Amino acid sequence: MKGYLYETHLHTCQGSACGVSEGKEYPVFYQDMGYDGIFVTDHFFQGNCAAPRTGPWEARVDAYMRGYFDALEAGEKIGFKVFFGIEQNYEGDEYLLYGLDRAFLLAHPDIESWPRTRLFHEVRAYGGCAVQAHPFRDRGYIRRLHLQLSGVDGVEAVNTANHPWEDACGLRYTRHLGLPATCGSDVHNLETMTPERLGGVRLEEEMLSGRDYAAYIRARKPVEPVYCASRLDGNPPRMPEKPYAAYDGENEIQNFDLESILF
Repeated sequence: MKGYLYETHLHTCQGSACGVSEGKEYPVFYQDMGYDGIFVTDHFFQGNCAAPRTGPWEARVDAYMRGYFDALEAGEKIGFKVFFGIEQNYEGDEYLLYGLDRAFLLAHPDIESWPRTRLFHEVRAYGGCAVQAHPFRDRGYIRRLHLQLSGVDGVEAVNTANHPWEDACGLRYTRHLGLPATCGSDVHNLETMTPERLGGVRLEEEMLSGRDYAAYIRARKPVEPVYCASRLDGNPPRMPEKPYAAYDGENEIQNFDLESILF
């Protein structure tokens, strides 16, 4: 597919406690790598966030968005697009939220207490979208895989910070759901970013805002996950070692047959 290339999953040290690179460092790098834009998706307050967990809400929001603001300013200087996103965490299951902005956050100081279903509803009502991030990621901080079958508008089928077999699972799972399959680098540190580590999505249309991207995903327009061609060579899907369950919102789906989807 010819089109426009975007990084969809990126962390800064201002917004994410696990981040290393500052927001202002990213635009030149990604422009040089041939990208048309990036989404800054720092960990929100329920995740590994670098912003204060207490204090006045507006101050907390502005501290959280500092990495995005710095990236946006740096991008404007070179004519490179920078969009705002959020990575929200629940029980190790995380969701990339697009199409939101500072006004949305300021209007919803209770967002930290929302269950998944409320989050999905409010994001969509505002014109945004929710994409489940790296659903098959197996890490020490994840006790159980939560596979969200409804409420989300897409799935990050490939995350180039994953083990390749996790992405092989993600691609088959997303195909089964019939949702857009996205890809992101989940970058925290620019020094680790080799061409083989880069990921993103290629779209047929140019994005002028985060809301444009949300509308594009929700309309299920063509999305090409972009990642190193050899990434999945010799890395077929395998059943997760961690316990897993499928959910319809907050409700667990009984007798979910994951094996028949992956193999």
